Parts: sequence; structure tokens; C-alpha cells
Amino acid sequence: MASKARIAICLLRNDLRLHDNEALSWAFKNADFVVPLYCFDPRHYKGTWHFNLPKTGSHRLKFLLESVSDLRNTLRLKGSNLIVRVGKPEVIVPELVKTLSDVQNLVFHEEVTYEELKVEKALTHSGIEVKTFWGHTLYHKSDLPFSVNNLPDVYTQFRKSVEAKCPVRKIIDVDDVKPVPEGLEEGQIPTMEDLGVKSVPVDPRGALNFKGGETVALDRLNLHYLWETDKVATYKETRNGMIGADYSTKFSIWLAHGCISPRKIYWEIKRYEQERTANQSTYWVIFELLWRDYFRYVALKYGNQIFYEGGVQNKRIPWKQDKAMFEAWKDGRTGVPYVDANMREMAATGFMSNRGRQNVASFLTKDLKLDWRMGAEWFESVLIDHDVTSNYGNWLYSAGIGNDPREDRKFNMVKQGLDYDPDGEYVRLWVPELEKIKDGSVHHVWTLSISVLSRAEVSLGETYPNPIVIAPEWSRHTNKKSGRNQGPPQKQNKGMDFYFKGSQKH
Repeated sequence: MASKARIAICLLRNDLRLHDNEALSWAFKNADFVVPLYCFDPRHYKGTWHFNLPKTGSHRLKFLLESVSDLRNTLRLKGSNLIVRVGKPEVIVPELVKTLSDVQNLVFHEEVTYEELKVEKALTHSGIEVKTFWGHTLYHKSDLPFSVNNLPDVYTQFRKSVEAKCPVRKIIDVDDVKPVPEGLEEGQIPTMEDLGVKSVPVDPRGALNFKGGETVALDRLNLHYLWETDKVATYKETRNGMIGADYSTKFSIWLAHGCISPRKIYWEIKRYEQERTANQSTYWVIFELLWRDYFRYVALKYGNQIFYEGGVQNKRIPWKQDKAMFEAWKDGRTGVPYVDANMREMAATGFMSNRGRQNVASFLTKDLKLDWRMGAEWFESVLIDHDVTSNYGNWLYSAGIGNDPREDRKFNMVKQGLDYDPDGEYVRLWVPELEKIKDGSVHHVWTLSISVLSRAEVSLGETYPNPIVIAPEWSRHTNKKSGRNQGPPQKQNKGMDFYFKGSQKH
């Protein structure tokens, strides 16, 4: 009597790739038929936890839909397919088990935060054997030189220990792809409207029309950023840029969805270093990947505390929840041009530079003294590269209640603008009300004379808002010659380029 065919369901979430995908690899090796499954969970399209902002905004959803479609195409070319459903995974999986009588295994990559862990716990009751893998970090959890409970609370200590004692595992090959069971409906990929999210037009000012999927991610790595352009060799010098597609890697947007593996980036850079050049820039990309690892392990160590008002330090700070101030920040109408330009870029494109993220977060928490969770939830809503552990880890860091050894870190908005946008080019791009102010004085427009503002057709309070706050330290940089770098850039938050980049980063 012939034995029954073995079927495995592989639930995909933030791992939308074929390469270096241990869950898919195991399923293909240990089953006769495999169901690669992606569920559009309706909970992801509701409101955020505290402030009911759209949990998944249009920019990220567009990218996600492209990533799902790309993976389906890749799997089809290999003789498989991606099964798509709209619904909660803990409901969809048991339905598939009932439909497919010979399902023996459910496999997936482990997550570390509350909502995802709640789904995983429910899936353990799906009636079949569950097998999980660790697959989102550069360094594997099992290879760390300390237990997660003993994770250092300072990044530098973590980095030095891991770099000295941990190997980076080789990339897992995904071969011998197995077909999906016959007769299983593949399911239609929903539209944005199906999920209740309104699409927005592409803003032509955006430097890179970010497209989702493993195919584009690998092209960005292998061709565009390394081998064809050698941009990686100057990354450390350019990563604090503000305008353009290539001042930073932009890898974070594909990393966040799992379209590319951090190990893939690592080993390709190592090959580049052997065949082309190894310098501080090539190392610095890996340095940023380690920041990404670190925040995931911080989330694993502290659990839900990363979402609490007092953060991992459990520090009591009298945060405000002033709605008018928050709306001004969110909409880029604070009257502080450097802040407004960054916030408008993010709203229009789903992306903001590392330098911008650090500054707008500092402005929200240190100048406006607003609840950091308001900023974190808005980033979650809008950013294409939202990654829950990097997002909340970085916001805790910025708010002074996370993994930062220095107290009272605060950015000077005028100095930062003059350092990183000395001629005001970036501000004029995103704040067209100020486009006729042709030098760096655009960063402190409220100090300009009435005659200068009139010639530039700017009326503070009407054409462009008066600042909602003016920090005393800004005055040190408003009386100097505009358009000139006012001393060396601040060496704050030099890491985190894969989320507050970021994230990425980029």
C-alpha cells in the first residue's frame, strides 16, 4: 500500500524571499507537497495601539503587495506557487489543514513581539506539528556569546562581543522546490482598496520609486549598490545625505519585509571586499546590520516593555499628548523648516533619511516634549521600512528611555540643518513655500527681516507658519553667515542607519 503524501504549510510573514529562507528550505526537503502561505491579516489594516493611526499606510502596503506578487512569480517559475488568503493566520491554517487531509507540519520563522507571538501561540493549536526557525538577524540567536537575558544594555558592548566571538552562518540554499497540492486555489492578491487603504500617487520628488520584492532587492545589492557603481565603497562618507537615491544603501526597505536576507548582504560585501576593496565604508554597512540585530534582541530581552511609556529604563517622564502640536509635527507645519521638510518627505514617499529620523524624533520628544509613542506610531503607519523592533528601539533611544548610555541627548535643529543641508536645497525641495530663500538662512526663516521675507513672498503665519517652539540653543547658529557649515557635524547616533536611517536606514 502506497504511503500518503506528506504536506507542509510554510507560513510566510516578514520573510518574503526564496533565498536564505530556512523555513521554506526545510519544508521543501521534508515534504512531498508544500503550501507557501501568505495571509493578509485584517488586524494589520486597523488602527495603531494607542492613538488609532492607520496601522499600515499606503506606501508600505503598495510595497508589500509588490513583494507578495514578486515572490509568487519566483515560486511559479520554480514549479511552486504562493497561496494567498485574506484573514487571520490562526484561522486560515486550520481551514487549510481541514481541506488538505495530509498536512503534517506547519513551519515558520519566529518573531519576537506581542502581536506576532500571540499568532504563533494560537498556531500551536492548529492540530499539526509546528516547527520554527530563527531567520531575521545577521547573527543567529543560538550563536550569541551570552543568553538573551544577559544581553548588554549598551550597543557597543554587544557589537564588540559578537564581532569577536560569533560566526555569521552561511546562506541556506533553497533547492528541490516542491509543488503545491493539486486543486488548491492559489487565491487572489488583494488590492489596496480591498484592504481599506486608499492609494496615493507617486511623488516625483522622491529619489527612488521603491519597488517591493526579492528580485529588486537582489538587483539593488548585486548590481546597483556594489558591483556596477561601487557606491558601497563610499557609504560612510555619503550616508548622512538628504537628497538622492544613492547616498545610503536603502536596504532597510527590503530587509523590513524579508525580501533580502541580512546574511546575503553580509556575504556579498565580504566577496566585494575580497575582489574590489575593503574599507571603513564596507564595514559600516555591516555595522548597521548589527544595530538591526541588536534591537531585535533588545525586544526579545525586554518583551512588551519596549512599548511602555517608560521604556526599558522604566523612567517616568511627564510626556504631553497635545493633539495640535502632534498634528503640526505630523503634517510638516511646525514652522521649523528642517523638521517640516523631513516630515513632508516621509508623508509623500514613505521614506526619510537616517539624519532626518534622528532629528524629527529629537524634536518631538525633546523640543515639543510629546509622548514618544505618538511618533513611533506615526512612523509605523507611514514608513515603507517599518520594522517593529527597530522602530520602537530607536524611538526609545531617542526619547532617552532605551539603550543609550548618554543622558539628555538632544539635537539642535538649526545646527543640524546647516550641517547637513548647508545651502537649504533639501528644505526648498520639500517646503516650496520657502523656495525663494536661496541660502542656508532658510533653516531659521523666523529670524529674517520683513523685507527679506517679502522679497521671497513669504509671510510667516500665513504662507508659512511661525515656529511652534524655538529652542534657546538655536540662537547660537542663527546669527552666523548662512549657507556655511557651522563646524563639524554632531557625532550623535552614528549607528542605526538601517532604521533611523534606516531604517535605513536607508
